[in-house]
Order: sequence, then C-alpha cells, then structure tokens
Amino acid sequence: MDTNILLENGTNEVEILEFTLGDNHYGINVAKIREIITYQPVTPIPNAHYCVEGIFMPRDTMITVINLKESLGLAQTEEDGLFIITNFNKLDIAFHVDKVIGIHRISWADIIKPDSTINAENNGVSTGVVKFEDKLVVILDFEKIVTDISPDTGLKVDEIEEYEGRDRSNCPIIIAEDSPMLGKMITDCLKKAGYTKIILCENGQLAYDRLCEMRDEGTLYDKIRCIITDIEMPIMDGHRLTKLCKSDDIIKEVPLVIFSSLVNDEMRRKGEQLGADAQLTKPEIGMLVDAIDRLIDNSTLSNN
Repeated sequence: MDTNILLENGTNEVEILEFTLGDNHYGINVAKIREIITYQPVTPIPNAHYCVEGIFMPRDTMITVINLKESLGLAQTEEDGLFIITNFNKLDIAFHVDKVIGIHRISWADIIKPDSTINAENNGVSTGVVKFEDKLVVILDFEKIVTDISPDTGLKVDEIEEYEGRDRSNCPIIIAEDSPMLGKMITDCLKKAGYTKIILCENGQLAYDRLCEMRDEGTLYDKIRCIITDIEMPIMDGHRLTKLCKSDDIIKEVPLVIFSSLVNDEMRRKGEQLGADAQLTKPEIGMLVDAIDRLIDNSTLSNN
C-alpha cells in the first residue's frame, strides 16, 4: 500500500490509516508509516516486555514488533494479520494488527479530542476519535504506547540538568501540545532550564487565538518571545499554526519551533517551506533548549 502523504502544506488536513484489532477500529497518521507488510515470523527476545513479540530483520534493518492487542488489553485471535512498520522519534517499530481498511483524508478539525473519562492524564492512549460513516475510529497515541513499554524512548529529561540555574524569566514562551503528559513534561523541563513563564495550549487553534489577542492588544512582543508547536493536534495542527503565524506581518517575527515525533526528512521539508525557525524530534529536549536560546538571542525582538 502506498503510504506517501500527498497533502499540501498547512491545510490542516491529515491522512488516517484505518485498521482493525478484532471488531475494533483504530487509526494512525499515515505520516508515521514506512510500509505495511504481511505477517512474518519473529524471533522472541528473552525477558522482553510482555507486549513485545520479538524482532525481525527485513532488508538488513532490525525492527521490534509490538503486539498491539496485548498493549491495549484486547483478546488475542488466531489471525496472522499484518505489520504496520512505523518511524517516529527516530525509531523503527512494527505494530501487529489484524486488517487494514483504508486511508481517509480528513481535517484535524473533524477529530474529537477524548475527554478525561476516556483519557485520564498519563493513562490514556487515544489522541482523538473520528466518525467515518456509521463507525467510530479511535486514533491511537503510538508514542505513548512505545514509551510505556520502553520509557527510555521518551523525552530525555536528564539532559536538562546541564541547563539548570539559568534565569530566562524575561523570555515567555507559548506551547501548543495536545498530550497532557508531554505538555507537562516539556513545561517542567523548560522551567528547570529557566524559562519560567509558559503558556500551554492543547491545540494550535487555542495557541493562535492567544497570539492574535496579544497582537491586537499590542502586547505580543512583551508577552511571547518563542512559539513551540507539536504537529499532530486536533482542531488545528502544528503545520497550519506555523503557516498562519508566518503569514502574519506581526506574529511572524516571533521565532517558532516545531517539536514533534514526526520530524523526518519529508516533514522537515514541509516545516521549512512553511517558515519554521527550527525543527526537532521529541526526545531531544536538551537540543530544544539550545534552539530556544539561540533563536531568542538572535531574534530582532531581543533588541526591541
């Protein structure tokens, strides 16, 4: 199946691959997918996490296979199924699923963010729900699934230790991040690095609304010195937010960093075309602080 995303930049659209586990329907952003292949025998790894089926090596690349049913607490079946091979956070991971239904192109505005009854903080593995005809498709948080299995693949919070003790309280930052867990971790890390004034928004639309309010008040450059955005977010994604910010004669002067698990070569090109000032993948929290330091120091706002 061809998984090359063909979306234009900054349109707030996403392509979702729908697949099944038993009778349940789930989704994954096509931008995360390298390829889809039929089931292949894997080599079990002693003492591995119970959700890890093992490893296999197509084309000389070793890939870990995660039993997605096991990780979601669903009943196992006898089907061989398929492997969805993904790449995010600089990792190649195969997820074992039953069937692939197809690809849907939708707007991020059509994705409903789960409330706390579905996604309790730090526990939920759904980033959104979307209705296709007569069924609901749950979009899974694959980064959290992998991080729960192997915490070392998440944010490298230890990297922040070398940045502690600085005072950057005069450099306020706005962050667009839909994951409550990641939003808190990023905020905590930046505060340890001295960036104590942070506005956290759960999607790009809320962040853009706040930026526009400050722009219209004439206080933007006093209240915001840097914008940080995820890419995948309901309502408005990070690429759309980047396009809107960099198309505005006033907001465009504020440095903008894309901080996402999806910063691969293709996504990096998209971010560059939209005018992002820096792009980093999510484990690199130390490099994020370096980028913010550099952008704020070099920004024309610093001389205002």
